[in-house]
Amino acid sequence: MNTNNTFSERLRELRQQSKLLQKDLAKMLGYTQAYISAWERGLKEPDIKSILQLCKILQTSADYLLGNTDFE
Repeated sequence: MNTNNTFSERLRELRQQSKLLQKDLAKMLGYTQAYISAWERGLKEPDIKSILQLCKILQTSADYLLGNTDFE
């Protein structure tokens, strides 16, 4: 399993489940919408601080978000 693809897919799914637009998530994290889009397309990867912030916002674990487990 490609962890980067898993991260991208799970980020998009969790963001949509949370009813957040890319621009909403970007604003919460201090990034641009284009940056979030790049994460969701697998073109860029977030740093550890951003991953931790994503987990809080999306109410999930880093292991799930990164594809290390199938359980949130």
